Amino acid sequence: MAKDPKTIQEQLELLEEREMQFRDISNAPHFLANISYYRLKGYWWEMQEDFEDHIFKEDVFFEDVIDLYNFDRNFRIIVFNAIERIEIALRTKLIYHMSLAYGAEWYLEKQHFQSEYHHDIFVSKITDDINGSSEEFIKKHYDNHPDEEPESWKALEIITLNTLSKLFLNIKSQYPEKSKITNEFGLNSSRDLASWFTTITFIRNVIAHHGRLWNRVMINSYRWPNNSRSPLLSYYPNEERRKKIFPILSAIFYMNERISPGNSLKEELFTLIEKHPNTELYKMGFPPNWREEPIWK
Repeated sequence: MAKDPKTIQEQLELLEEREMQFRDISNAPHFLANISYYRLKGYWWEMQEDFEDHIFKEDVFFEDVIDLYNFDRNFRIIVFNAIERIEIALRTKLIYHMSLAYGAEWYLEKQHFQSEYHHDIFVSKITDDINGSSEEFIKKHYDNHPDEEPESWKALEIITLNTLSKLFLNIKSQYPEKSKITNEFGLNSSRDLASWFTTITFIRNVIAHHGRLWNRVMINSYRWPNNSRSPLLSYYPNEERRKKIFPILSAIFYMNERISPGNSLKEELFTLIEKHPNTELYKMGFPPNWREEPIWK
């Protein structure tokens, strides 16, 4: 049976019945008018003592929920910026290395790919994307060259990280260009790198829909390299540890150090964590001495 909708005042009364505390309840209506009760529920869920009757633990304050929400919002911004650099770098490296080796329209040619079936799906997808594109450079291409497909440096600019990562995965493993791209991201195995891209795409989609990253379970299993070209972590995160964000976050920052040396991402993250000292980082998979790990030093 569907639940009845509640006014903001009724939402507050329900939280009080469930023993949530307020330092200043007069501010709470403003937050509930701009951040939905259901969205905030994802942040206070683990603060409950009784999950059946939804009674909160002692000394759970509404303001602390808002603080956690704000931490996560700013955390998503930092991670999104880091993923954006990876996406642009992957696109650039694919275009550069593959075009120089195999010509401008390599992305349309089946002989460069392991699976013809997946390449057919890719061509169908990119054709739809090109036909539906409002980008001026695509329109100009067909005005000037109506019978020619766009060169890779045009076509690949309009596809998503998800499509890019699948394209990279499907390139023949023996191609030296695939190894070059892998090495430039700091890894030795293209399979490891492709699996990272898949999980990073999942994270990017969570962020794009303003989903919660704090305490998010990584539903995409991904590989972890036995070795990397620079120090990454001092331990091998097992599959259970990889369900939390810390290992793949470390991978994201690792790749950013390779493709954008001197970036400020780590400093931004450190500052954010210092501003929110009550954030339970262990619930995101951060180990106790995480800042002593090679990538975070």
